[in-house]
Amino acid sequence: MEPSPSSPPGMGQAPPAVGPEPGKPPVSRPAAPAAVPPRRLGPIPLDRRTAGVAAAGLVLLASVVFAGTGYHYEPFVDTHAAPSDRVPSDDRGLRQLTSRLRTRERDLTGRLRAAAPRGVYIVIDQTQNRLYLKRDDETLLEAVCSAGSGMVLRESGGKKRQWVFDSPRGRFEVRSMSRNPVWRKPDWAFVEESEPIPRNPAERLDYGSLGEYALYFGDGFMIHGTLYERLLGRAVSHGCIRVGREDLRKVWANAKLGTQIYIY
Repeated sequence: MEPSPSSPPGMGQAPPAVGPEPGKPPVSRPAAPAAVPPRRLGPIPLDRRTAGVAAAGLVLLASVVFAGTGYHYEPFVDTHAAPSDRVPSDDRGLRQLTSRLRTRERDLTGRLRAAAPRGVYIVIDQTQNRLYLKRDDETLLEAVCSAGSGMVLRESGGKKRQWVFDSPRGRFEVRSMSRNPVWRKPDWAFVEESEPIPRNPAERLDYGSLGEYALYFGDGFMIHGTLYERLLGRAVSHGCIRVGREDLRKVWANAKLGTQIYIY
């Protein structure tokens, strides 16, 4: 059965072959490109500067690997102790070793006692805020005290000075002693209270704030009493060592000029 003329192409017949239009030459199409094999990447070219840096890095790495880090560790050797390989196994050798060790112990004990303070001296522990009055190895008094607060006070205005309220550390001695001491207030005392610094020296004198006694040990520092005993045990002073009234009386009764003071 033949299709009717109105039937669309492809219905019962093959579609007409596509060819060049009449009177035109055939169109030539380019051939498909052949597959290109993958290219192997060679070394990346380096300029002189980059090559120099790389070479220096390799030299440094090699020096570290072959020469080490420079640290040299040695075992600790106690020259005062007797190594186990030197301990004799016989009784006579053990007695001789024991005798030598006891002699050395007596020597070290004597040197330690010679270096220790003698007589009455004062020890102040700033960390625990404790004062110890001692005579040789005997503790006469353990008192709660107040050392420096460590606070920093800065002055505003023209001079712009600053003060650090630390207690000193080290070995000192009592240089002077005063009964019913009068405090000559320094500049920082007025700066702290936001008051003008007086021109008249008499306006600096403060009576009664240092308690009954004061033991001066240099640079304006002293051991003295306080009006605020409830704050004892805290680091609240401006550098001096504050002590309660009854404890200060015991310190005063036993101390004298030249009494050693150790503060740590």
